[in-house]
Amino acid sequence: MHGTPWSSSLWLPYAHALSKKYNVYIFDNPGYGESKLLTPEAQEAFEQNGSLSLQAEITAALFTHWEMIEKPHIIAHDNAGLVALRMALQHNCIYKSLTLIDVVAVGPWGLPFFKLVAENEDVFNAIPAPMFEGIVRGYVRGAAFKVLRREDEDMLAGPWVSGNGRPGQEGFVRVLKQASQRRSEDVEGLYCKIGESGLPVRIIWGKEDQWLPCERAEKLKGLIGGKCEVVLVEEAGHLIQLDQPERLMAEIVMFLREVDGAS
Repeated sequence: MHGTPWSSSLWLPYAHALSKKYNVYIFDNPGYGESKLLTPEAQEAFEQNGSLSLQAEITAALFTHWEMIEKPHIIAHDNAGLVALRMALQHNCIYKSLTLIDVVAVGPWGLPFFKLVAENEDVFNAIPAPMFEGIVRGYVRGAAFKVLRREDEDMLAGPWVSGNGRPGQEGFVRVLKQASQRRSEDVEGLYCKIGESGLPVRIIWGKEDQWLPCERAEKLKGLIGGKCEVVLVEEAGHLIQLDQPERLMAEIVMFLREVDGAS
């Protein structure tokens, strides 16, 4: 599961590797990546849903639609962590394991840039396309610890700087406006229920994450309790998938094997 402003493309190499053993489901959230643009009414609803409760409801419905025979291993990055936790706590979604990677799940919330965009929406939408592309690419680079390969930067920035039915400039402004309203205080006190359920939880965090400091990992572990463990990865920022792909893949595979072997 991907977060903001990313897409399922970030997970494709991992999905291909894991598909040798597992049935893998990846998807773009509405208005992200290759997904269809939302209707104006839906766009407004999403903009006002900083808690991501609506996204959790929609994704839970998608899980039901898939009619998975076995309980799924859930792997979530960024604000997909909050979505996955809400799905379990508020929509009775049952997992075999939960891997949370540099997730948005505990406050304090938001980058200053989110607030700047939210307070100047018309200005950001009016910025000429070539200049706006520079903003998007700069934002993307800031999520990584290492220098991104050009093809990876193009993959991450592409949906927000091109047309042809993709989210584009207004879509990028919309998702950052929503991010400025992020909140989870209504559900943080319930995280302990995840631990109490016995669900195996692994928190993986880039030690150099400048967006979400690794201290958040320990805070989240304390709230969940139970079988929750934390792994910190050196020389990795928020985009740990690109900073340390081999290490992240190894951690994911080891955890899944551990859970499968215990079941």
